[in-house]
Amino acid sequence: MNANRHDKVEEALREVAAEFLAREANRNTLLTVTRVMLSEDMKRATIFITTLPEGGEQSAVEFANRNRTELREFYKKRVKGGLPPDITFEIDMGEKYRRHLDELSN
Repeated sequence: MNANRHDKVEEALREVAAEFLAREANRNTLLTVTRVMLSEDMKRATIFITTLPEGGEQSAVEFANRNRTELREFYKKRVKGGLPPDITFEIDMGEKYRRHLDELSN
């Protein structure tokens, strides 16, 4: 498989997901797409997000997962050539732990 194409699809998915969530999410919680993990066959993707305030994480993941179909349609309009992968959203625990360590070190 072409690694360059894999990286381009990951980046396109990250950008489209960030734009979609910024448009569709309520204004009480800030959702940030931190990274995307795309399977080798490019049929499945996990989009990792963080939220501010952190108390809204569970509802943010539920919201994002409920709107996967709309995100797929949005992706098709924004990115030409190829179908979007099957998407799931998760909280980026690595980023959450990094933030916590930064707070402890300050």
